[in-house]
Amino acid sequence: MESAVERYKRLLAETLARYFPRTTEYLRAEREAAQPQPGGRGKGKAKVKTPAKRAAKAKKEGDAPTPKRPRAPAAAGIYGTAKAPDEQHALDMRQRVAQAAAHGIVSLPSDEQWAMILAPEPLTRIFAGAGSGKSTTLVLRVVYMLCHLGIDAEKVTVISFTNASCAQLREQLVKVLGYWGHPFDAAQARQCVRTFHSAMGTLAKVALKNPRWFEQLDERTPADELDNPLLAGRLRPAQQRLLKQVYQQCYIEQHEFRGLVHQLLELPPPPEAGEDGKPPRIGKAPLDAFKLAGEFTALPLFEAFYAQSGFIESIGLRIAQLQPKQLGCPPRERQFIEALQLFWAAFDTALQEQGLLTFNLAFQRLTDQLGDGKLPAEALAPFQHLLIDEFQDVSPQIVQWLQALHRDLAKRGEAVSLMAIGDDWQSIYAWRGSSPELFMDFDRHFPSKGRRKSRVLLLETNYRSIDPVIRDGERVLVGVANKQAKTCRAFKSAEAGDHGVKLVQRFDARNSLPILLEEIRKQCEHVAARGSREKTAVLLLSRRNETLQTILGELDRKLPVKGMTIHRAKGLQAEVAIIVDDCAPPEKHPLRSALYAACGFFTSSYDQAQQDEQLRLAYVAITRGVSRVFWFTRKAQGPTAILAMRRQVETAPA
Repeated sequence: MESAVERYKRLLAETLARYFPRTTEYLRAEREAAQPQPGGRGKGKAKVKTPAKRAAKAKKEGDAPTPKRPRAPAAAGIYGTAKAPDEQHALDMRQRVAQAAAHGIVSLPSDEQWAMILAPEPLTRIFAGAGSGKSTTLVLRVVYMLCHLGIDAEKVTVISFTNASCAQLREQLVKVLGYWGHPFDAAQARQCVRTFHSAMGTLAKVALKNPRWFEQLDERTPADELDNPLLAGRLRPAQQRLLKQVYQQCYIEQHEFRGLVHQLLELPPPPEAGEDGKPPRIGKAPLDAFKLAGEFTALPLFEAFYAQSGFIESIGLRIAQLQPKQLGCPPRERQFIEALQLFWAAFDTALQEQGLLTFNLAFQRLTDQLGDGKLPAEALAPFQHLLIDEFQDVSPQIVQWLQALHRDLAKRGEAVSLMAIGDDWQSIYAWRGSSPELFMDFDRHFPSKGRRKSRVLLLETNYRSIDPVIRDGERVLVGVANKQAKTCRAFKSAEAGDHGVKLVQRFDARNSLPILLEEIRKQCEHVAARGSREKTAVLLLSRRNETLQTILGELDRKLPVKGMTIHRAKGLQAEVAIIVDDCAPPEKHPLRSALYAACGFFTSSYDQAQQDEQLRLAYVAITRGVSRVFWFTRKAQGPTAILAMRRQVETAPA
């Protein structure tokens, strides 16, 4: 048990972190830099390794030297001074919300939610913990802007992660604005609330001549509203055909490309010439499966090119501008980039010939066009006031686009504002280029004028889960070095029989499946007897869809159980969460770590980001549960090793 002094120190540290949101590691580096070092001369400052350098590991012999991470200089400020808050506007809003709450339209906000709703600053960052009610608070923030501050709806855009989450926000917004008597219909809601890709698509119609999208090939009726490709599955047949055609064309026409393909696939070198001295007859390009170190599955080379190109572009790099010989990775990975550059140039040509464009290329071209003053003002007007949800999952490419948008508007004399809402603890898309570092280092990417910084607010009350669930979720984050300090508080009280994570070890899906099925059935009965109001009784979670399908295939379909991958379940909740995952440690990915270093946006390596993400993914899974959580695993490792240190551990019978 911690002493009174230890408890005081902990509470003081948490309070300081809340009001001065800089990481412990960063502050430690600053303190070390200020201290004189042994062997230093005179009064000169001694050199101190930064946290990133301290964590870096030596490269193996034969690898190219890792270049210094490029660090962009501080950019000129975009965001202006906060206007003095109008107390009458705030009072009117509070009174109207109280009336709406009395009629069951909304719930009364807490003090921390009111701070977000009424924030006067043009640049605000909100760290919203799991289950903190940020969606409802976001809706009320928009209502305040439109109905009390008099901002035109045509100048406001709310960004949410998927079309499904956008639909929920739109429905809430129309309902609440209707109570306020503000004219706002479904069509206006569709214009106001969008995904990043939908917002980009509206601008592309004007600036890029309304392109056809590669990502929508094979769709019978392509959707007018673009969705987030993070949730897309495998490539469709039409996409595969086009990629394969480009691959075959490159193989036939480019000798250098052929040689690289044979090296990557470990095949004998292609013939230089025929026996008669004539050019060799080139057959079909090899379709052998190829796997980069760190990838889960082997793919045909053309699919591997497409997968890695998406990552490269999402972290803000241009494929044509890469310098393979300068990348700090093994020769095989550098050869892959050389081949990718040849392939991607041909792919870009094929896209242009067919009037197609990829989402990533559209973001790049729009970013390049913004700032020259040529885009019509009415096309940029909706982006003047941005409210972005799930900001912890944005990528450097999205950051570059947002910067360009607001710089362009600021140059035109428009007063822009940005409210970013997210939770670095729930950032789980590093494999697609996203990173919580962009949220943590927010002021570098979105600078205010002068020496001001963004206002930081925290939503720390969890209205979803009981305290034991919250505490177990926080335990698995102990190993994440760079995170925002928060102290989440449970709003709900635990009842008899409620618990945090019960860990069941030595679980084998083949031999122990009946045990899991029986537990699921028992928990469904428990939820029914409890009289729970949750829409989902039991949420079955795993990182792998194959695991889910195996379990669901044996489960009684009448049971109130929903099975989802952890990534797709973010934002959802159930009375009971059951996790089935072995937490296999991520493999090192030399290529992506080299690309991480080259892009200049990150201080950590990709491999470290993957290790941290494994812990954050566990946190997301645990905090889907309201009153009970179970975790079935073969052996304790990663986050389950942390949980195994507690007492609630069971062993599945052999």
